[in-house]
Amino acid sequence: MQDFKTLFEEIGGTETIEKLVEAFYPRVYADPVLSPLFEGDIEDIKRKQKMFLTQFLGGPPLYSQEFGPPAMKQRHLPFEITPLRAQRWLACMKEAFHETGLEQNPASVLFYDRLIQVAAIMVNSPE
Repeated sequence: MQDFKTLFEEIGGTETIEKLVEAFYPRVYADPVLSPLFEGDIEDIKRKQKMFLTQFLGGPPLYSQEFGPPAMKQRHLPFEITPLRAQRWLACMKEAFHETGLEQNPASVLFYDRLIQVAAIMVNSPE
């Protein structure tokens, strides 16, 4: 019987998620299109993102244990997320994949494809 690995395990687990989030958020906060969406404590935002991505990729359900079901679309409704903002968010993530070397991992293709789906779902406003 073959062991099944989650995408979380395939990409390198907690260590990879931490590196990715640490590379991602400086880009988001520096982006003039995205930065208005990210108010509040960056450390708390990064902590929540780490928890969410861990769960999103099949790791422990850290986010749900603390905050309940992710319901990301609902949680983001107060923010104006346009197609451009979704694309900029993905571009920042792609750069973070590159910076951390995650793009070298074959599982990163599936991970990024899932992020593309999430970004599309989050759009709630026209340009």
